[in-house]
Amino acid sequence: MLTLQLDEVRRLTGPSLLWDKSGAIIDVLFEGIEQQSVLSCLQKWVEHLLSEFDWKQESYTHRLHQFGLNFALSAPLDSLYSACDVLELAWDCTVSELQHSALPDWSARLHVIAAELKQEKNPAMLALMHAAEQHQVSCLLDDDHISLGMGATTSTWPVREIPDLESIPWVQYKDIPSALITGTNGKSTSVRLAAQMAKAAGICVGVTSTDFIRVGDEIIDYGDYSGPGGARMLLRDTRCELAVLEVARGGILRRGLPVKKVNAALITNVASDHLGQYGINTVAELAQTKFVVAKALDESNVLVLNADDQLVISQSKHVKASICWFSCDEFNPLIQQQLQLGAPAVFIRQGEIVYHHQGQYDAICHVNRVPMTLNGAAVHNVQNALGVVGLAKALHLPQAAIMQGLQQFGSDSQDNPGRGNVYHINGRQVIVDFAHNEHGMRAVVNMAKQLNASRYISMFSHAGDRSNDDMHNLTSAVRELDAAVYVIAELDKYLRGRAPHEVPALSRQFLLEMGVDDQGILTADSPLQGAQKAVAAAEHGDVVLLFVLEQRQEIHEWLLSQSEPSVTV
Repeated sequence: MLTLQLDEVRRLTGPSLLWDKSGAIIDVLFEGIEQQSVLSCLQKWVEHLLSEFDWKQESYTHRLHQFGLNFALSAPLDSLYSACDVLELAWDCTVSELQHSALPDWSARLHVIAAELKQEKNPAMLALMHAAEQHQVSCLLDDDHISLGMGATTSTWPVREIPDLESIPWVQYKDIPSALITGTNGKSTSVRLAAQMAKAAGICVGVTSTDFIRVGDEIIDYGDYSGPGGARMLLRDTRCELAVLEVARGGILRRGLPVKKVNAALITNVASDHLGQYGINTVAELAQTKFVVAKALDESNVLVLNADDQLVISQSKHVKASICWFSCDEFNPLIQQQLQLGAPAVFIRQGEIVYHHQGQYDAICHVNRVPMTLNGAAVHNVQNALGVVGLAKALHLPQAAIMQGLQQFGSDSQDNPGRGNVYHINGRQVIVDFAHNEHGMRAVVNMAKQLNASRYISMFSHAGDRSNDDMHNLTSAVRELDAAVYVIAELDKYLRGRAPHEVPALSRQFLLEMGVDDQGILTADSPLQGAQKAVAAAEHGDVVLLFVLEQRQEIHEWLLSQSEPSVTV
């Protein structure tokens, strides 16, 4: 059966998985037909429409994947909406031809697009951007505003009120040091730890993350700011002296990188998560997506990479930037290679975090003095610490500030909300973590198993858009805790097509199939109720592990009301 489906059409504003150009991209899904037939027909219509539209100077590229293709069309930054319309029209014509149905009135639709393009075009804006490039000045653009410079030197104007180019004092505009951080897990923790190090150096540091955007100690807004919008807001803030930008997979695929040039970047790890979106269907393809951050680096910049991650190692072969490898194992072959070459590396030696470059070994800090590692039990946070040390060195932060940041950054709701937060309640140790994919959940379970515990109690939930296989794997990760009691909580806001209580019922069935006694499985109507049931089921000496995907603030406040949180150091 032939199916041809338009998934999404969107603008590309920065370097992306397909290429470095601005333009539009269309995601299409199909089955019952050869890929090449669809691609050839779409290319034919794109070329025809570009010719009719007098856009002969524009180019296109594509990427085939298991279920369809991504097709990108270049366009000036003042014509991106029109480019989206052209791509969508080309796809409509393609579908009609392949289904042998009547073609749409493409000529009439092109006339409409042409009229809209006249309203969209902004020659003065493009002239300003070109002049900025000639003067090597950073220029940030959104729908409403355009700005030159970063931090204290920033000037911003409405896109329809561009100043005379001759009046612009180009020499006053400067960039601030900046870094990108991506990976499947550990992004937010790494961003916050890097900010703590910069703060210890007396720098007013700004961060964007999936939780908030912050400059210095002020949180500007809560929400997911891991895309270009958050980066622009931060880089335009006149207080910001250094920017650490979390870059998530979704932001890279939707719009491309938020900036074209940074001083350093860190990729924490790559593991299965959010597959099946934007044509990314395998973990290898996800790794390629994460490595788009390398496009913002040149050979003089540093990309910090995880030498214990095989997917990261595989993708590193295509990187032009200088690489700083990090590993928990000093004798990892890549670490040993770096030491022989005099290249940068971060590793553990006799419990000490050590940074090496050009034959010099700097002992930064003992792992046991880094609170978020829980005396080394949180191996994933040991890895995060190593990666951030490499990033901080690449940003030329003082070693004393790096050490101070490591020692001051706590595993609590103030420094790192939702990531390995520890509370002590009447002899019971309670750990709250946001982990929501298999890789992250197994890391947190492994951390909990390193702690001294009489028994384990766990509460967890799954979002409804996970497949049954995904839910089975996630439940299996929690099962490795071998808990005395499992509490499965409903996520009302994340049913995403599932019936009420369907997901907890599936998780319960999975646990039963994995050998968990029915008496050891409880259910709850919400994460808050689940946390309360889990803590109530615990006894003195037990460790309670709460995977909190929703109601994090409510759970934090309830735990605080039971006992003051404390950090194991």
